[in-house]
Amino acid sequence: MVELSRGEALQLLASVSLGRVGFTQQALPAIRPVNHLVDQGIVVIRTHSGSALLNHSLRSEVVAYEADDIDATLHTGWSVVVTGVATRVTDSDELARYGRLLTPWSGAVMGDVVRIEPELVTGYRLVPTP
Repeated sequence: MVELSRGEALQLLASVSLGRVGFTQQALPAIRPVNHLVDQGIVVIRTHSGSALLNHSLRSEVVAYEADDIDATLHTGWSVVVTGVATRVTDSDELARYGRLLTPWSGAVMGDVVRIEPELVTGYRLVPTP
């Protein structure tokens, strides 16, 4: 494994659209798959109004976001984890912009937007063994 720089890790994260957000729910770890975009180094996801993640972003809590691209046959690829504070986007212009840029994968109404400001970015590339 080769450690990635912050810039390379965020670039790889921006190259995929699906990841997993990890947060605490009732004092236990919870992980949800979500689609995302990276906007000027900030991870942005959409969610529905009753989501557990939205409740955490209202309190500006620390979450982790992970995405990867792994080739199970060749044993190569990469994995990136962003750890930072999740906050709800409330500005109407930003909400409209993200509504245009980020289409939810699920059929549910996803009218709320959460941004994760990366405080810690770690990433690793799996390289072939000679």
